Amino acid sequence: MSRPYTLKKRAEQQAETRKRIIEAAVDLHSSVGPAATTFSMVAERAGVQRHTLYAHFPDELSLSMACSGHVYEQDPLPDAAVWSGVKDAGERLTAGLTAIYGWYARHASLMACIMRDVEQHATTREVMTRRTGPTIVGWHEVLGEKLSTKQRAMLHLALSFFTWRTLAQEAGLKPAAAVRAMVEAIERAG
Repeated sequence: MSRPYTLKKRAEQQAETRKRIIEAAVDLHSSVGPAATTFSMVAERAGVQRHTLYAHFPDELSLSMACSGHVYEQDPLPDAAVWSGVKDAGERLTAGLTAIYGWYARHASLMACIMRDVEQHATTREVMTRRTGPTIVGWHEVLGEKLSTKQRAMLHLALSFFTWRTLAQEAGLKPAAAVRAMVEAIERAG
């Protein structure tokens, strides 16, 4: 009878080890970035041997996908479907940008590292395309509904993490002021 208990306990230990590895990798991705994060660094941070890390994640892509999945499970990207019922374009833009900028603020250090690395690191680019691509397309579709070409260009600018960072972190705008500035810029572009 001790066999099922042993198997259950082993499975729980493996799940806990996997979670520690993922959390260690997310911490490293948030500080040094995915491109500079090595398996040795993750193993050390998680307190496991490299062979244990490889047993859970055979390659960089599988680890990075698990990390992004963990982040999005804890705090999902804003869903554009929530704003699709808002008829007034200004109100829809305000609701959408408020949610998106809030998410950026909660994940500023991680996003800064990822967005820096996405340009040069194929794995980071692939993970971003898989994980965020459809969501960002949804943001553009819903928030860009009935906007002119110029307004859509301004929306593209407004949705950028770098725009949020410039407005909120570098220029020091409060969240509502950053949103208002971009909504006004989009509306004026019409």
